[in-house]
Amino acid sequence: MRVSMDIELKDAPGQLLLALNPISELKGNLKSIVHHHEERTPRSTIPVQVVFEVEPENLDLIISRLEENGIGVARVDEKRFMEHGAVILIGHIVHTDIQDTIDTIDKTGFAEVVDICLSMPHIDTQSSASLKIDAVGRKELHEAMSVLREVAQKKDLLVVEPIEADFA
Repeated sequence: MRVSMDIELKDAPGQLLLALNPISELKGNLKSIVHHHEERTPRSTIPVQVVFEVEPENLDLIISRLEENGIGVARVDEKRFMEHGAVILIGHIVHTDIQDTIDTIDKTGFAEVVDICLSMPHIDTQSSASLKIDAVGRKELHEAMSVLREVAQKKDLLVVEPIEADFA
């Protein structure tokens, strides 16, 4: 997951390194550091924004270690879902229980349906829906798509997936 964290450092040499060590030790992957050395918080500390990726189970431990090191943690913003995908479903979507389809993806624990747009022209005709799915990683997004394909096959729904091209 991606984490954006606002921390507060004492104005003393080595404080930034002291803050980054727990992230590094717990396999965090730094994405950016914005060190506002000329600014001060009301507590006379230096505000620093750190963005990193880390396994969800390590975040609380990182926060604990920062606090043990005397680093103030002012804000933590987690973005658990980092991969995004979209598909179109065609068929009798409502009649085959769209809520069940959504719940099946959400229950994976690693992906969820975050948006749906449904078109139902007439009660007896096929409908279409675009679904946006977010997942914790690329592998998990592919797994969620596999789950969706299985559900769609059982419900006789057509799944239109984006074309993925690898131009590398």
